[in-house]
Amino acid sequence: MPTFVLINVVLLAVLIATAVAITRLRALYAAAMLAALFSLVTASLFVLLDAVDVAFTEAAVGVGISTVLLLGVLALTRSREAVTPRRRRLPGLVVVVLTGAVLGWASTDLPEFGAADSPVQRHPVTETYLRDSQEDIGIPNTVTSVLASYRGLDTLGELVVVFTAGLAVLSLLGPLARPDQIRPAPDLHLADYRVIRVVTGTLMPLILLFALYVLFHGDYGPGGGFQAGVIFASGFVLYGLVFGLDRAERVVPRRALWLLISLGLLLYAGLGLTTMALGGSFLDYDLLDPGHPEEGQHIGILLVETAIGITVAAVMTTIFFGFASRGGVRR
Repeated sequence: MPTFVLINVVLLAVLIATAVAITRLRALYAAAMLAALFSLVTASLFVLLDAVDVAFTEAAVGVGISTVLLLGVLALTRSREAVTPRRRRLPGLVVVVLTGAVLGWASTDLPEFGAADSPVQRHPVTETYLRDSQEDIGIPNTVTSVLASYRGLDTLGELVVVFTAGLAVLSLLGPLARPDQIRPAPDLHLADYRVIRVVTGTLMPLILLFALYVLFHGDYGPGGGFQAGVIFASGFVLYGLVFGLDRAERVVPRRALWLLISLGLLLYAGLGLTTMALGGSFLDYDLLDPGHPEEGQHIGILLVETAIGITVAAVMTTIFFGFASRGGVRR
C-alpha cells in the first residue's frame, strides 16, 4: 500500500474512532475537546489533498475559536449531557444509518481518487482558473483569485451571512449582558499564575503579527481575510481568558467592536459601488488602476480581504465577550 494511501487510511480511522467516542461521551467538556481533535485531523486530511486554504480555515475555526465558544457555552449550562431514554434514540439511529447509506451509495458515482481524467480536471473552467487567472488577476494563489475576484459577489454574500449570524447570536445573548445576568467571578484567575501571564503577554504580539501575515500574504499562499479574522479574534479571546474581561474591554472596547462589525461589510460593499461609479461593473477591480489592471486587482483584493478580516474578527470577539459577560469572566 502506498504511503500516501496509508496515511489517509490512518487519519480516516482516527476520525471514525473520534466520532464514535464523542457519541458515547456524556461529559460535554471532553466531547468539546474531542470535537477539536476531529477538526484538527480533518485539517490534516485537507493538507494531504492539497487544499491548504481549506485546511487553514478548518484549523483556525474548528480547532481554535469554535472550541473556545463551545467551552463558553458549557460554562453557562452544565457539563454533562442528560440521559436520553432508549426509545428516543432509535429515530436518531435510523436517520444516521439511512443518511450514511445514501452518502455511501452516492459516493460510488464519484471518479476514482486522484484520477487525471475526472470531470474537474477536464472541464474548461479549470484551465481558466489555473492558467488564465495568472494573466487576468496576476497573483499566484488561485484560491484567492477565485474567492476575492472571480466570485467576489458570492464572497460578499458569505460576509453578509457572517454578519447576520453574529447579530443573531448576540441578540440571543442579550446586547451587552445585563448586570443581573452576570454570575459571580470564579475563584480561579489565570492571571495569578506568572507563567500563564508571561506566556500570554509574549504570545499576543506574535499572534496579531501572524494574523497580519495571513491577511496580507493571502495573495501568495494559504490565508486571507476569513483566516486572519479568526486568528485576530483568538488573540483577543486568549487575552480575555487570562487577564479578564474588564482588561480585554479596555484594549478593544465593545462600542468599537460593534462599529467594526459593520465597517468591514460597508467597506466591501462600498468598494463595489466605487467601481460602479467609475463606470465599470460591481467589484470590477481593474478600474481602480485603469493603466495597470493587475495593480487594480491587487488593490481590490487587498481591500476585500481587509474588510472580511475586520468583520470576522469583530463578530467572533464580540460573541466571546457576550458569553464571558454572562459567565462572569471578570477581574
